[in-house]
Amino acid sequence: MSTILKIFVFPAAMLIMCLGILTILGGHITPGGGFQGGAMIAGAFIFCAVVYGLRENPFKFSHNFLAGMESVGALGFILLGLVGLVLTGAFLYNVGVDLYSTVPPFIMNLFDYPDPIHAGIIPYLNIVVGIKVMVGLSAVVIAFLES
Repeated sequence: MSTILKIFVFPAAMLIMCLGILTILGGHITPGGGFQGGAMIAGAFIFCAVVYGLRENPFKFSHNFLAGMESVGALGFILLGLVGLVLTGAFLYNVGVDLYSTVPPFIMNLFDYPDPIHAGIIPYLNIVVGIKVMVGLSAVVIAFLES
């Protein structure tokens, strides 16, 4: 690849990764979420992998790192589901949203806007789904580039 392309790709990939992280973290109050943000992060990695190749890639995702991250994502999803199952009897129940019923009404009037703090487990689900999608898409491209 050309030198101009190599100079352009890394900063662009960093911006795309930041946008992906922002999409994941704001997914419970904006359009988007774990899948879209994970795909953006994987796209940034793929962008660098195609231009730099796997050997010179600034984001050195090894097989062990990807396997570990995929395990973290899968276990996080299962554990969040089990929290809902244990506390309410329903797998992936959105635990934590019912905090409004325990707050006195005179305090509740202060919070008439959508409160991102009381989104329950949805932000955490977005994070683990984003990890799984990022690893899955990146692993596919690594497998294609190695062959």
